[in-house]
Amino acid sequence: MSIILKRRSIRKYKDIKVANEIVDELLKAGMAAPSAGNEQPWEFMVLRDKDTMKKITEVHAYSKMLLSADVAIIVCGDINKEKVKGFWVQDCSAATENILLAAEEKGLGAVWLGVYPMEDRVSGIRKLLNLPSNIMPLSIISIGYPDENKEASNRYNTSRVHYDKW
Repeated sequence: MSIILKRRSIRKYKDIKVANEIVDELLKAGMAAPSAGNEQPWEFMVLRDKDTMKKITEVHAYSKMLLSADVAIIVCGDINKEKVKGFWVQDCSAATENILLAAEEKGLGAVWLGVYPMEDRVSGIRKLLNLPSNIMPLSIISIGYPDENKEASNRYNTSRVHYDKW
């Protein structure tokens, strides 16, 4: 529970490189996510190129933190791997959250930048990264060593819990 409650959206990063071995651990966490019918429709792009990250900020208005991030992971769904139509979104969302939690556990800061279903973002990212037509970008995770400190957040709200009926 501690990692879940400590995880916050971090948008400011120190100028420190994230080791490739740590990135591999984050990707392992992503691929450990549950998926409908075990289809595992995810594909991941790891970005370190600053020019590419800068170009993403021109496509995605809320991605300026990429300018100071050391690495970004783009979580995509391969719609050709769908066993159950539409579930790639849930599967890739679970993978995204696993990466965010693993980043917190590793002492990193990260933030989920939504791409899908915003068509302008999807098409812009697809074009920029030359993604095949069957690959749908769901999210971008901006990652680095945090240069801001946010307190743990407990958002538990009993008024949103319903037992057996509404």
